[in-house]
Amino acid sequence: MKIVVLAGGLSPERNVSLSSGAMVCQALRDRGHQVALVDLFFGLEGMTGAPEDLYDQPVPESFKKVSPQAPDLKQVRASRKDQSPSAIGPGVLELCAGADIVYLALHGACGEDGRIQAALDLLGVPYTGSGCLASAIAMDKDLTKRLVADKVTTPRWQVVRVSEENLEELVEKTELPVVVKPIDSGSSIGVYIAHTRPELHKALEGSIALGGRTVLEQYIQGREIQVALLDGKALPSIEIIPKEGFYDYENKYQPGAALEVCPAEIPAEWEKRLGEAALEVFRIVGLSVYARADFIVTEDGTPYFLEINTLPGMTPTSLVPQEAAVVGIDYGTLCETIIQKSLEARKEEQ
Repeated sequence: MKIVVLAGGLSPERNVSLSSGAMVCQALRDRGHQVALVDLFFGLEGMTGAPEDLYDQPVPESFKKVSPQAPDLKQVRASRKDQSPSAIGPGVLELCAGADIVYLALHGACGEDGRIQAALDLLGVPYTGSGCLASAIAMDKDLTKRLVADKVTTPRWQVVRVSEENLEELVEKTELPVVVKPIDSGSSIGVYIAHTRPELHKALEGSIALGGRTVLEQYIQGREIQVALLDGKALPSIEIIPKEGFYDYENKYQPGAALEVCPAEIPAEWEKRLGEAALEVFRIVGLSVYARADFIVTEDGTPYFLEINTLPGMTPTSLVPQEAAVVGIDYGTLCETIIQKSLEARKEEQ
């Protein structure tokens, strides 16, 4: 097949996405496909040859490792010669239109919020993962929780818009401890656990820098366990045990920063409850093909649902490939399965 892998983009998760895209591109080429890796934001800018030449370009080694720091998006935007406000770089949609399918290796608001899915729907080009509406719902942590709160257990939460004007009031009135997180971001970017007022002040200042719309979530003490879903089934759960702090951006993508145990060493009943809760959220939101649901599990085995990711990472340290491997699905087969099931999903949506 002729496959375009879309990665990068203009999102705080840009570097993670480039790593996912590089790994997916190489795996699909190894399986005999024609694959072009393209940055959603920069597109074909600066390319001197024909667009078809992208199918033969080597995968940059620099993409495969994720930097410990999130990218400076102002700097990224300023470095594009085409200074149009479009989040889609020159030639991207034309390249996608000539593909059999577009593999979405995007993460964050520029790839998981349904907009690129809607654009590809209008072009009539199949793509991987969930459709535009379900993607948009899942990207909004508040909307997702509203939909599923009567079916699965979730921490208490509220949504606030943080500004310089209400910062001090929020610091004073918010119940501690609390988890502070952007409403529409992933990879734990902008996520803080605040146990004290000074920690909360710092967290809310960070929220302003990310746009201000923020979820304040009840802090639940427990084990961090995640469940991948593939083709309507829950894969074996994986427990995350950071060596320091919590499972933040750095601990997620730096090898050795966290212990990842798969399958999680939990009772069979806990595993069953986690799988059922993850599938329930998947069904209610209307997702398809694959996803990854995040939970905190308390001492009594109660799974508290946190969020669900529609385009989980496919980097060397990502969790979905680890869970798939436990049931005998290697990385290349996982990518191939995602493509085949996505083609089926797009046909069903027509």
